[in-house]
Amino acid sequence: MRVMVLVKATADSEAGVMPSTELLNEMGRFNEELVKSGVLLAGEGLHPSRKAARIDFSGTERMVVDGPFAETKELVAGFWILQVKSMDEAIEWLKRSPFQDGQVEIRPIFELEDFGDAATPEVREREQRLRAQTEGRD
Repeated sequence: MRVMVLVKATADSEAGVMPSTELLNEMGRFNEELVKSGVLLAGEGLHPSRKAARIDFSGTERMVVDGPFAETKELVAGFWILQVKSMDEAIEWLKRSPFQDGQVEIRPIFELEDFGDAATPEVREREQRLRAQTEGRD
C-alpha cells in the first residue's frame, strides 16, 4: 500500500525558520534508511504558505487566494510518499523519524481498485497509460 505522510506546519516553518544542520543531517540519515529499505517513493519539504496560493472552486467560478494562510495547524510543511505493507509499518517508520516536536499525519493513497465498478476498463487503461508516461520521465 502507498501512504502519504503529511508533515504539519509549525510557527517556525511558517516563519521560514530553516532547520539546523544537525536536524538536516538526521533527516538525511532517516531518508537514507527509507531509500535503502525500498520504502521511500518521494519526499520533499515545502516553502511557507506566504509563497503559496489556493484556488477556491464554486461551480464554474474560480477564486485565487494568495498566502500566507492563518491556520498553521491546517498547513503542510512537507511530505513523504511511502510504499509499505500496512499502516502499522508506516507508523513504525515515522516513530523513528528525527522530529522532536510537531505532528505528522499518515493517510493511505487511493488505489484504482478502491473505486470498484466506477473504475471501468477505459478508466483503468487511461490510468495505466498516464502512470507509464509519468514514470518514464527523467
